[in-house]
Amino acid sequence: TMRNIALLLIVLLGVAHFATVIRCEDDVAKEDVVEESDDSDDEDDEEDDDDTEVKEENGVFVLTDNNFDTFMEGRDTVLVEFYYPWAQYEKIAQTLKENDPSIPVAKVDATKASSLASRFDVSGYPTFKIMKKGEPVDYDGARTEQDIVARVKEVSQPDWKPPPEATLVLTKDNFDQVVDNADIILVEFYAPWCGHCKKLAPEYEKAAKDLSQRSPPIPLAKVDATQESDIATRFGVSGYPTLKIFRKGKAFEYNGPRERMGIVDYMSEQAGPPSKQVQTVKQVQELIKDGDDAVIVGVFSSEQDTAYELYLEACNALREDFKFLHTFSSDVAKFLKASPGQVVMTQPEKFMSKYEKASNTLTIKESTVVSEVQDFFRKHVLPLVGHRKQSNDAKRYTKRPLVVVYYGVDFSFDYRKATQFWRSKVLEVAKDFPEYTFAIADEEDYSDELKNLGLSESGEEVNVGIFGAEGKKFAMEPEEFDSEVLRDFVVAFKKGKLTPIIKSQPVPKNNKGPVKVVVGKTFEDIVMDTEKDVLIEFYAPWCGHCKKLEPDYIALGKKYKSEKNLVIAKMDATANDVPHDIYKVEGFPTIYFAPSNSKQKPIKFEGGDRTLEGFSKFLEQHATKLSQTRDEL
Repeated sequence: TMRNIALLLIVLLGVAHFATVIRCEDDVAKEDVVEESDDSDDEDDEEDDDDTEVKEENGVFVLTDNNFDTFMEGRDTVLVEFYYPWAQYEKIAQTLKENDPSIPVAKVDATKASSLASRFDVSGYPTFKIMKKGEPVDYDGARTEQDIVARVKEVSQPDWKPPPEATLVLTKDNFDQVVDNADIILVEFYAPWCGHCKKLAPEYEKAAKDLSQRSPPIPLAKVDATQESDIATRFGVSGYPTLKIFRKGKAFEYNGPRERMGIVDYMSEQAGPPSKQVQTVKQVQELIKDGDDAVIVGVFSSEQDTAYELYLEACNALREDFKFLHTFSSDVAKFLKASPGQVVMTQPEKFMSKYEKASNTLTIKESTVVSEVQDFFRKHVLPLVGHRKQSNDAKRYTKRPLVVVYYGVDFSFDYRKATQFWRSKVLEVAKDFPEYTFAIADEEDYSDELKNLGLSESGEEVNVGIFGAEGKKFAMEPEEFDSEVLRDFVVAFKKGKLTPIIKSQPVPKNNKGPVKVVVGKTFEDIVMDTEKDVLIEFYAPWCGHCKKLEPDYIALGKKYKSEKNLVIAKMDATANDVPHDIYKVEGFPTIYFAPSNSKQKPIKFEGGDRTLEGFSKFLEQHATKLSQTRDEL
């Protein structure tokens, strides 16, 4: 009976992939609907016909390899459906029905059975799955009748077992041994209930298979962080899935894609050396002439040089943030005025100035440690006044205070002179304030930032902002720019005479509800009040999770309304600045508890129990000024 049959081939159908081909011709536009067929069985019956002849079936033209291009000639718009020939699928069904034992073939309309499509990770059509004892086996083979039938018969054998997963499973028993011995390994920390993890799983496994066949292979592994919480805590895992690259036990962030080919390409590149070899002086000259970032070159006698090994180890941890080069060429060494065992850093030509050394050199000695080399990279990577862009902002310009001068920055040939004119004015001031970072930035690239500084309508060609500690920002009053004007502004900042700019909604007139509304202007007075414990929710008006928790959050406010030293508060983080960096908002809702005695060390509300009960438990665990116990409340 059908009930006893353990194997089933299912195809999930969906809306076919349509391609609209548009051609612009002088001819009068013709509009047709056509269907491209790859049904090879019809070809045998039509050997005598003209290959380029176009047949019509129920008003739809049938296109093939041979007639496609000629049909398109002179036609303005054509709708084409690329489809799978269902006659062939019916033949497969018949063949498998006649098998002993019979194997049923089924189909699912994935546009209607959407929950099934979701359950089996169907994202394209047609998708074939072979069901073995109720468990899906992906079919990735050729789409021919012969290949499909052969694969289904293979899986139907009583002794068939799915191949072992290419992804290694790590637990506390084997984690250190595997990770410490691997030159490179990618580890996924996941939770069984996590939707994003389930979506990643098939892509990750396919990538693991691909990379296991590479020479040398790159292993991929996974850790159930809910079962192995000690390992997850050790590596700071706070969300799922978290991917980390390990090299001989040292963890590095994984910043690559999360689909099969992206993972394969990224990990293949990561497995390569972190530094590229340069062999000619010309290569280095070109980077200095046209480059955009610091040029870093390690000079060594050979690959066996111990200094070279140390250099590579130092580069490995920072390979995402810097472009590293090395050379064994005496000509390049001579050009850089360096000897083997030295690392040279120089700025591109456009960033050089009379106030800075042409290059900086570090000599790697026997006593040199990796961190010294890395500190050298970080110390000299920025010129006195660099070009802050969206592409380098997060890597190069995180240090505060940061002085940014905004104007039409453009280093192309026609505008370079004007760009350097204003930059030279900034250099005159920057040389006297080595403790601050100075940069120029294009006003169009940072139009939102200028708007937040209140400078987008200043009417001035050049504007200035300073980003200080704890997220505070300051804007220079618009006036004609000059180095002395900039100097006065920086000196006023240094002396603490400037008022920070805070994006804020108006202060609410009536704020007596169970949940107190905080805006940018009142954050200091309410949240940072050392007399009170404060629970603050940062939300976004469009956030579904925020709307879902609102009834429980209001109930919480009502429950603790009589507590004079406890404030339940909320703030729209899209319309207000959070004036303290320590209250990091990276998603919505983000909830912090700010204890009365420790405002600089707020406690983040983690975990999924966003209920009245969950919040109450969290409050009572951390409150410093609660007058009533839960039972009394």
